[in-house]
Amino acid sequence: MHPHTAHIDGFHYGWINPVLSYLIACTGAALGLRCTVRALTLPPARRLGWLLLSAVELGCGIWTMHFMAMMGFAVTGSSVVYRVPETLGSLLLAIVVVGAGVLYVGYRRRTLASLLIGGTVTGCGVAAMHYLGMAAMQVQGVVSYDPVLVAVSIAIAVAAATAALWMTLNITGFAASLVASLLAGVAVTAMHYTGMASVSVRLDDRLLPAGLPASQFVVPLAVAIMAVIAIGGFVLTLSPQDPVDVPAREPLRVKLFDRGA
Repeated sequence: MHPHTAHIDGFHYGWINPVLSYLIACTGAALGLRCTVRALTLPPARRLGWLLLSAVELGCGIWTMHFMAMMGFAVTGSSVVYRVPETLGSLLLAIVVVGAGVLYVGYRRRTLASLLIGGTVTGCGVAAMHYLGMAAMQVQGVVSYDPVLVAVSIAIAVAAATAALWMTLNITGFAASLVASLLAGVAVTAMHYTGMASVSVRLDDRLLPAGLPASQFVVPLAVAIMAVIAIGGFVLTLSPQDPVDVPAREPLRVKLFDRGA
């Protein structure tokens, strides 16, 4: 078979994958942003645990959303498999880079510069996770990307991450966090499908994809990650909250989770 461009279907199972992906993204964002809000009600020395939990919730939610959406991705004439190292690396990258943005905002003064830096780092972490996850995908051919759509997808991620952080930092009520999580869900989902629209595949039967089918690797891992997200939700719900005002700065003495007064 001579190399030729394959037909790509990003909605192989209809709207079920995009809807579930969006709900997962919103759930991870809601829990992550609420953890950030909780951290900002505490003195700096007591924020670390909540900020780390926020990074885990956000990173895991984004990663699970990505691969849930990828379940609906099909290439006519080729199977789709995933390499294990890149897949696990994309999960770790999501948590680390998103965590860097959250920690930066959590320990800096609330200025426009810190918001823009935190939003940029967080948004770039979302985009980096997506494209590393795409690199894990293997088909019987060569995958290429439209650079314009790639740039648009990154811009979407950065803009929406910045907006969600702004709402988290400036409006601490439940309604604001809900709106911020819905916005973050839209951002992550829109970034994903914009990035997927940039993909083209040129089939070549001389190339043999090496990896595991999603059903053998990605799906069980995604279920485990969703359990981690749920545990984070229980921690957030059951942990007592101190109704205190935050002083400007305190010496950094690491204490993971606040156990109440």
